[in-house]
Formats: sequence, structure tokens, C-alpha cells
Amino acid sequence: MSKKIKLMQGNEACVEAALMAGMRFYAGYPITPSTELAELSALHLPYYGGKFIQMEDEIAGIAAAIGGSLAGLKSMTATSGPGFSLKQENIGYAAIAEIPLVIVNVQRGGPSTGLPTSPAQGDVMQAKWGTHGDHPVIALSPDSVTETFNLTIRAFNLAEKYRTPVILLTDEVVGHMREKIEIPAQEDIEIYDRVKPKENEEYVPFKTEEGEIVPRMANFGEGHRYHVTGLFHDESGFPSNSSENAEVMLDHLMNKIDNNLDDIIDYEEYMMDDAEFLIVSYGSTARTVRSAIKALRAEGIKAGMFRAITLWPSPEEKLAEISKKFDKILVAEMNLGQYVQEVQRIVKSNSEVYHIGRANGEVTTPSEIVNKVKEVL
Repeated sequence: MSKKIKLMQGNEACVEAALMAGMRFYAGYPITPSTELAELSALHLPYYGGKFIQMEDEIAGIAAAIGGSLAGLKSMTATSGPGFSLKQENIGYAAIAEIPLVIVNVQRGGPSTGLPTSPAQGDVMQAKWGTHGDHPVIALSPDSVTETFNLTIRAFNLAEKYRTPVILLTDEVVGHMREKIEIPAQEDIEIYDRVKPKENEEYVPFKTEEGEIVPRMANFGEGHRYHVTGLFHDESGFPSNSSENAEVMLDHLMNKIDNNLDDIIDYEEYMMDDAEFLIVSYGSTARTVRSAIKALRAEGIKAGMFRAITLWPSPEEKLAEISKKFDKILVAEMNLGQYVQEVQRIVKSNSEVYHIGRANGEVTTPSEIVNKVKEVL
């Protein structure tokens, strides 16, 4: 099938990409502004031989998606606002049990039920620290419909490659905007599938073979019986209270991400070649920043943008390097100050870090960013 051009909503592009990436199971609960993800998955999955199930609540939604993944189906669940809060415990379960899973969070105004139909970027730190304990996190942040498509495929590939839950952290603006998108032919899309156990060998479910990143994963119902638990466990999958074993296991969970940052981290540098002032942003707010930068340059202020596409793990090495070139940095985001804390931690004394943001359901305008830059300068 050849590539095709469509006018699509961000949420539509997410489902289209998920299906092309191999999603064959969706479980969730409808919640604004992510509902289209459930509706379109329900509509299209049967044509791909997949299954859709609407669960009774958000907790059951992610629990069922975890079960679908263990049974061998690439699985996704989606939510927003308070639904993301309810999914946190099972995100931790998927992390410790090394279960591939994609969780889409179309962010909206909060806290609590907040502003259901308005945009926000208030779940940035929750994506990193929402579930308890130390755990690996991969969170991707698209700023367009096309990038939503591309990052959805990437989310599935990363989930399968590293046997971990991956969060697609979009927002109401990106989720509901419509843009032209060029959908590639299926054969042109790089797809990563989980590595299964070798035939005729004893299967040790949580043993990582030499030269491999994660343990090979057998699908339930295909001949291998093994134990899955949210407790610290040994290579057999059965619980262990050994502190030595817990350390080894936690090192493995963290190192499979930390030792592969070059493969995981992505970012964009916009008009950075001659920039004298740096704006850091992500998601839909980065679109506003681009307009602001054009306006600033028209007035002779050479601004540029560093956009974090992979929010977690953060593009720490690159941002630290870039920050040495700037005396002042402005972080623009749709909250009252979340990712700015990460930027401050990374740049340390290299630059003074300022912030512009709001959390009232309205997007920051280009003129407001222009005025903030002038104020800082």
C-alpha cells in the first residue's frame, strides 16, 4: 500500500499509528479529551483482528491492557486528568514486571476534574514520579499531528524493546487540532516486536541473556508457565525479600534505560545556529514559541528554541552543553512551573532560568512570550 495524505486530528493520528505499529488490544475508559482514542480503537480494531474492551473504570482499563500485553498483544490505554492519577499504581506494576505497554495521556486542566475540555501541561512531573518508588520512565511529547503519529509508533517500539510502559504525553491542543499528515506505507514503517524465548531451551522468565537488553518474553498461553508479581522477584519471577536481589533487579530496571539514552532521547533545535537567547519548551506550547521567535527576530532579537521531544529521560547532556552558550534561558510551558525545575537542575549555574506559564485553560500567546523575553533581557 502506498503512502496517503489525510486531514487528521491528533487523537485520530495516534490510533492510526498504533494500529500500524501492531496494536491489537485496547482497554480503557472514555474521558475528555482522549475519548476519540477509545472510540476509534473500538471502530477499527476488529478489522485488524484486534480486540477492544471498555472497562468499568480507569484502574481496570490499564489492568486489562497489562493482561493483553502478557498474552502477547501489543496493548494501549488512554486517559486524561484524574484518569492518569488512577493508572499510577499499575504503571508501577508494569515497570517492575517489565510489561510492554503504551499509555496515552491527553493532558487537560487540573487538579481533580478541573477543566475537562481545556488544555494543560500539568502532568509532566506526574509522568516522572506519579507511581511510587524508583522506576524507569519513558515519556514522549509531540507538538503536531504528524509527530503524534510518529511518536506513537516510537512509543510501541520503545515499550517492546525495553519491556517497559511508555507514556505518550500529549495535550488537548495537539489531540484535537487537525492538520495535513502524510501516512507512510506500512512497509516503510520500522516496527520492533518483542523477542521471544529460544525454542527447546529452558525458559527463565526474568533472566537477561548475554548481549541483550531485557529478558526474552514468552506470551501467556503459548506453552510457557511463569509467575508475574509486583513484588521484587528473582529470575524465576517468584517474590524475593533479599535486599541483594532487590538491588540487582532495580539496577537492571534503571540501567536498561540509563545505558541506552542515545537510542531513547530525542529533541529539536529551532533557529539555534546564531541564537543569543534560548527558550526551552515542549508539546503544543512549542508551537507558540516558534511564532514568538519569528516575531522577536523581526525586532532584531536572535532567539532560538530547544524542544524536548523525550521529556523523560530528559535530554540532560545536550541541554547542559547548550546552556553554556546562554546567560539567560526562558522555559515556556502550560503549567505554573514543572519542567522549569528540571531545566534549573540541569543547567545549574550556567544560565539564569526564567519561567512563563499558566494553568487556567488558555494557551500562552506569542506576544506574551515576546514581552517576557524583553522583560528578562
